[in-house]
Amino acid sequence: MDAQYNPRTVEEVFRDFKGRRAGLVRALTADVEDFFRQCDPEKENLCLYGFPNEHWEVNLPAEEVPPELPEPALGINFARDGMQEKDWLSMVAVHSDAWLLSVAFYFGARFGFDKNDRKRLFGMINDLPTIFEVVSGKSKAKPTSANNHSNSKSKSSNKTKSSEPRAKQPKPQPQPPVKNEGREEEGGLDDEEGGGGGGGREEEHGETLCGACGESYGADEFWICCDICEKWFHGKCVKITPAKAEHIKQYKCPSCSGGSNGSGGGGGSGNGKRARPS
Repeated sequence: MDAQYNPRTVEEVFRDFKGRRAGLVRALTADVEDFFRQCDPEKENLCLYGFPNEHWEVNLPAEEVPPELPEPALGINFARDGMQEKDWLSMVAVHSDAWLLSVAFYFGARFGFDKNDRKRLFGMINDLPTIFEVVSGKSKAKPTSANNHSNSKSKSSNKTKSSEPRAKQPKPQPQPPVKNEGREEEGGLDDEEGGGGGGGREEEHGETLCGACGESYGADEFWICCDICEKWFHGKCVKITPAKAEHIKQYKCPSCSGGSNGSGGGGGSGNGKRARPS
C-alpha cells in the first residue's frame, strides 16, 4: 500500500520497522474495538497493514502479482468469530510479527545489506518486544535480578537432580517378607550376579531387554523380574514402583497373570520377586 517508500540504510529500515510495528500494536490494543469491527467474517479476504507513519489499515490484499512488498497474512477476518477474542488477536499478532520481519529483510535484500548489516538490523529489531508479546502481556520483561534468581534456581534444581541417582543407588533392592528358602535362593542369585565387584551386574544390565517395550537397560531405571517367565521389565512399563514392589511376594508380568495390570499375583511361595533399583 506504500510501495514507493524505500528505505535504503539499516537505520532507515529500522525506522520503517518501528513505524509499522507501532501501527499494528495500536490496532491490536488501543484501537482493538475498531479493528474487531472492521474484520467482518462476511467480507472477502482481509489483511492488516501497518505503515511507517504508525497508522494501520484493514484492507483487501494488493492486486498486482507479485506484490511490490511482502503481503500480510490473508483472511484474518474469517477466524474472528470462531475463536476467543484474545486468542484471535494473538494469532493476528504472530502473523504481524512475521510480516514485519519479511518486509524489513526484503528491504535489506533489495538494497544489498551484507552479513554485518543484516545482523545489526536484526539486533535492533530484536531489542523490541514482539507484537505478540505486547498483545499477550508477555512484554513485561522480568528484571535482571529475577532472571539471575531464575538461573540460580535452575542451577540449584540441576544440582538436586544430578544428586538423585547417587541417592537412589545405595538403596537396597526391595525385598518383600517371604519364606526363608526363598530369601536364601535370592541371596545366592545376588551373590552370583554381584560376584566380581559389580562387573557382572553391569554386563547383565547391558544385555537385558524389557519384556514390554523391548528397550535395553538404562542407568537410573527401576526394573522388576517376573517370577514365572523370568523376563525383566521396566517398572514404568508394567506400572510398578519400588514402593509397590516391596509389597509383592511373587511378581507376575501382565502376560503371565492373564492380562492384569502387572501388579503381580500375591500368593505363591515361589522364590520371591526380584527387582533392580537404579
